[in-house]
Amino acid sequence: MADSDSDDYWVAEPDSGSNEAMRSFMPASFGKTSKEANIAAQIEQSRRQVEKPPPKPKKQLKVSPDSDSNSDSHDDSDSDSDDGDEAARFPVSHEVVLTTHDRAVTSIALDPAGARMLSGSLDGTIKFHDFASMTPTTLRAFKTVDPWESKKAAASDSHPIQHIEFSRHTGGVFLCVTAHPQAKIMSRDGETLTEFVKGDMYLRDMNNTKGHVGEIATGTWHPTDQNLCVTAGSDSTLRIWDINNKRSQKEVIAFKSKAPGCAGRTRMTAVAWGAPASGGNPVLVAAALDGSLVVYGGNGPFTRPSGEIREAHKPDTWTGGIDISADGRMVVTRGGDGLIKLWDTRKFKEPLVKVEHPSTSDRYPMSNIKYSPNSSSLVTGSLSGHLHILNPGNLRPEHVTPITPGVPLIVVDWHPKLNQIITGSANAETHVLFSPTLSTRGGLEVMSRAPKVRHIDDDPAATMDQSGGLSADAIIVPGAQQGTKRSGLTASGKSRDPRRPQVQTITPFMRSEPDAKHIEENIPLSRMLHEDPREALLKYADVAKKDPMFTNAWSKTQPETQYAEGSDEESEEAPDKKRIKR
Repeated sequence: MADSDSDDYWVAEPDSGSNEAMRSFMPASFGKTSKEANIAAQIEQSRRQVEKPPPKPKKQLKVSPDSDSNSDSHDDSDSDSDDGDEAARFPVSHEVVLTTHDRAVTSIALDPAGARMLSGSLDGTIKFHDFASMTPTTLRAFKTVDPWESKKAAASDSHPIQHIEFSRHTGGVFLCVTAHPQAKIMSRDGETLTEFVKGDMYLRDMNNTKGHVGEIATGTWHPTDQNLCVTAGSDSTLRIWDINNKRSQKEVIAFKSKAPGCAGRTRMTAVAWGAPASGGNPVLVAAALDGSLVVYGGNGPFTRPSGEIREAHKPDTWTGGIDISADGRMVVTRGGDGLIKLWDTRKFKEPLVKVEHPSTSDRYPMSNIKYSPNSSSLVTGSLSGHLHILNPGNLRPEHVTPITPGVPLIVVDWHPKLNQIITGSANAETHVLFSPTLSTRGGLEVMSRAPKVRHIDDDPAATMDQSGGLSADAIIVPGAQQGTKRSGLTASGKSRDPRRPQVQTITPFMRSEPDAKHIEENIPLSRMLHEDPREALLKYADVAKKDPMFTNAWSKTQPETQYAEGSDEESEEAPDKKRIKR
């Protein structure tokens, strides 16, 4: 009893260990907590993982006893530093990859401010990207536009996008060229503003047609006039258009080929329109399928070229890449014969330099070559998926880096304001190459933004309006026209699904249909709707004979009709002139 009454006893408890793991998992306070993103880590995560080429074998040099034994090591270190310096000169250290298309990317366009990027593909669609609305976790297009969706008979009747290009001044509109005789001028929101007319294909003289009669290969804008653009077609013409007049082109440049067996016609494959940045006369340069290269004065007249070179490239090979330098003097062309050539417009006779470069024009005619913003470099893709940055003087590679190894790199572009290189490949990928030290905004701004916080069960595909191409991250401008949602019915009210029965259309009269008895009592002559009109008139036949209302005044004095008598035999035997006229 003494032990039970005593208070000096203890109970053994199990040892549960430390609670540090649970404390780190549980929140330290209530309410919303903010988690700042590590911007430096995000940018470092976007660094391109490029395999370095194997080191070059050291040259065996004869070293004299008096010379320094460390001369070889100094030479090696200098060469390594030179390679690093070459790579640091160009914005290719980091990248942002966009996979928004289903087929090969054939054209890329950025507005002058560098805020919006468009990409065209062989799937016939144009994807709209806004760098201001994208984050590292939401790299997708906010809008999808098919330029010929309203005129397609079926889903398979899509026209591949050949070329898209923003206007060079404001960027409010862009030129859209598809595999079709009609080019379009569209707003930056994807609305069709102007659709140029199609020419009469039965006219022989192309100067008399008001538009292209064949497929358009490419086009570009005037360097100074924001209302003029030029298109190159398969009808052997270059046509200059005023975007305010869609019924006819402003100028027609009919190129007459001198190649044998082509009857004076050939396909125009590429065109460039440039002018010196300091001011001067613009230059219009075009390439043809017969290998010709022609130069015109940019402001006209266009009756004859100021310079022409036959077989500038191999005939019957597609010369898809052409560009003019910033001073308007040098022209670079990339042909389907596997050659890149440099030309001088002042001595337009022979190429200054030519180098071999694998061509992708046989599979992708949209392959291009571009000058850098200050014309200090040339950039182009290759069949192996590498990006080649060339010296503009001797066309030697200054830097070569793989973008999509094993997959052709089709189009490239170098934006002057962002100082970023954008590429489009055959595997439907769009790469935005940038450098944290050399580039501004664009892809660098996307990777410098905190990832968008989403619920664990949130599906990004569910937040995308697949019909209109509008995502939850899109920037909606007040008053701007958004994509219209495609309904399940056609214009005539029939279902697009052939297995679905047609639903009866409810008209306003059917909604408030009155009673039949009410109609008979209140609407005069309503019974005549179901009555035979012939029977209704025959009811008054006897009455009209007994009591004529209108002919009663001369019923007794009405003359009787008398017919001349004649047999049928006499009328048949008598000549036509002697027959009695009745």
